[in-house]
Amino acid sequence: MDAAVFLEIRQRTQSGLLIIGQLKPECWAVDITVLPSLLELKNGEDCKPINLPPEVRIVPSSCRGLQYVPGDGLHMRLLVQADFNKKLVLPVADSLKSKMSCTFYCQSCGETVINDRTFLRVLSLPSENWSDLVEEWCCHPNPFNESLLQPQNDDCFLAHNYFLVNSGSDLTGSGTEVLHPEFQGATSQSSGSVSNSKANSRIICKRCKTLLGEVMPSGVTKYYFTELFVQPSEADVNMIPRSAFIQSVIAQCLVELSSVRSTFRFSIQGPDGTVYILMWLLNSDTLLMQSSGNLASSSVFTLLEHDRSSDPRFSEIRKAIKVLYYPCVKNRNKDLADAWGNDFGVHPLTFPSKTCLELLLILSQSNASLPLSLRWMDCFQVAFLKM
Repeated sequence: MDAAVFLEIRQRTQSGLLIIGQLKPECWAVDITVLPSLLELKNGEDCKPINLPPEVRIVPSSCRGLQYVPGDGLHMRLLVQADFNKKLVLPVADSLKSKMSCTFYCQSCGETVINDRTFLRVLSLPSENWSDLVEEWCCHPNPFNESLLQPQNDDCFLAHNYFLVNSGSDLTGSGTEVLHPEFQGATSQSSGSVSNSKANSRIICKRCKTLLGEVMPSGVTKYYFTELFVQPSEADVNMIPRSAFIQSVIAQCLVELSSVRSTFRFSIQGPDGTVYILMWLLNSDTLLMQSSGNLASSSVFTLLEHDRSSDPRFSEIRKAIKVLYYPCVKNRNKDLADAWGNDFGVHPLTFPSKTCLELLLILSQSNASLPLSLRWMDCFQVAFLKM
């Protein structure tokens, strides 16, 4: 009596959607018993218990809306008491502190990019459009100098998806290479590209050639949060799998922007302005679990995870965000991408092109692993990003 079990929990409302699917036709005459910490599937003498994680308790008397959905299985809604207290992956911005020595690693390959770096000031940047509002704030000419936002040698300025440092602060260490615009143009002449003297220089990892950031003509260096792993210099290195790191960094970026700016629609684009994904943040209070493997050998819940633990008994609960998305590669959904590009309610987020494609693959894998009835909402595809 094999089955697949899916549970999506909303923390704010303490409600959950439970789906029991993939039951074989000979097992359709099954009795389902819902207990606070256990589900039991019975078919004659065959009984299969499904244990819930210790952080989750179901309210059995709240079960309602029981229905069979073709292609999915049995759906039911219920109240769920979930106590989530697991530590989230810290974004790079939270790892950077003033007067604290940090070491920077390439997140893709683990190469040490910058060793033992200390900033005297770590400050948050204002909104990208702050200068447009100055005329509304002041009754006299703009008193603010754009150079105030240029970091000095020992400064680090934080945005939502990148941080800025002064190019003269020697932050480009032995683990990086700088590709100047002339070299980039020379290497791409075979494809018809023309060198642009005003283009930004690219900073790449020496080992894996991953794009880490850019040196802008103003003398400021930009590094992307999705490409660097930062730890205090005295701490042991504890690298995080690439997929989990990208999901956590981008998910926390979306949640922060939605909270600070009440923005829920995002355009994910590369450094050249190419749009890869249109994304709509739907829920940020989701706990997502799914049974792992064959329930004949494993009767526990695990998080929907693409790099699952080798231990079949492994069980945990993890926080996730629920998003709607449109892929825009190869000019797909071009009209919609153009419309969103002209909409002030859409916030553009720039990441390296390779990272945009990695994110699209993660979203596609998440979408494909969901029950069929949950994969689409109107014309959007649905996916979850773990935090």
